[in-house]
Amino acid sequence: MSTLRLSYWTLSNEAYQGFTATKKALEKSSLGKPLVELVYLRVSQINGCAFCLEMHAKALRAGGMPDHKIDSLAGWRVSSHYSARERAALEWTESVVAIDRTHAPDEDFEPLREHFSDAEIADLTFAIALMSAFNRLAIGMRQ
Repeated sequence: MSTLRLSYWTLSNEAYQGFTATKKALEKSSLGKPLVELVYLRVSQINGCAFCLEMHAKALRAGGMPDHKIDSLAGWRVSSHYSARERAALEWTESVVAIDRTHAPDEDFEPLREHFSDAEIADLTFAIALMSAFNRLAIGMRQ
């Protein structure tokens, strides 16, 4: 593990508080905490943020999510442990995280409409963007 480069959360406290306010708002979302945490964990897997992986896996376990579901998340496409709603969210998660390659195509977006309201789709997209930003801060600053 590398040494922390900068304590970005204290050096840019006002900006960091904006991130935490967004996180708190998402906790009130009708998406539900388990789905939001699952998305956070998948984003962190894709981005390779060890700090966030541990934090979100721990939160999911504390919230009662079964180990087999957490442990198989990286292979969600071939696992039977995920609902159609979760699959739509995870597909969108991967599309948005890799937006430089995917450009978030309609075929990744449209399945969301079967399972989520417009407000929930917005919240889901904010959750993906927020965790991607947190991952980049943690990795970049060696948290």
